[in-house]
Amino acid sequence: MPDLAVLAVFIPTFFFVSITPGMCMTLAMTLGMSIGVRRTMWMMIGELIGVAIVAIAAVLGVAGIMLNYPDIFEVLKWLGGAYLAYIGINMWREKGKMSVGENELSDVSRQTLFSQGFVTAIANPKGWAFMISLLPPFISVDRDVAPQLMVLLGVIMLTEFTSMMAYATGGKSLRIFLSRGNNIKWMNRIAGSLMVGVGFWLALG
Repeated sequence: MPDLAVLAVFIPTFFFVSITPGMCMTLAMTLGMSIGVRRTMWMMIGELIGVAIVAIAAVLGVAGIMLNYPDIFEVLKWLGGAYLAYIGINMWREKGKMSVGENELSDVSRQTLFSQGFVTAIANPKGWAFMISLLPPFISVDRDVAPQLMVLLGVIMLTEFTSMMAYATGGKSLRIFLSRGNNIKWMNRIAGSLMVGVGFWLALG
């Protein structure tokens, strides 16, 4: 287990990085606005698993393979970005599964939401760069790596989940505000634009 002094530095550091707006947080807000917080949790599960894989890979050195073979990264980024942009365009046109309408909650599959979160986390180059630069310094070579990694990973998962819940709740609040009157079309377009933005962010970031 890491020293308490190490945790005292790591916890606020990762919290401020996690709560900062990024692809995953924007996605959480967008889905919270379009399908509600409860359904968005499936995306959060995928994102958390993806972040855990990236964190473990960063510590174990697997990230070096990804950095040495950037073509794998590029393909994954473009596929994930194109997928999110496609969903966003359909939301804008009010014809896709993610559009806000009468059947919004029944049309979105758990697998789709899970894959959105997972792909966004895995294909986020900034996430890899952050984990590679942040995690290793907090791992002491004088202690067993596994217990230290598990504790730090627990902090990461809790912080990420709390941040995404905050963004998703904010998106739901915006949805309630925009639903007053006849603003469903504008809500679809705002959510769709954000989704397309996340897609381009992922592909070009």
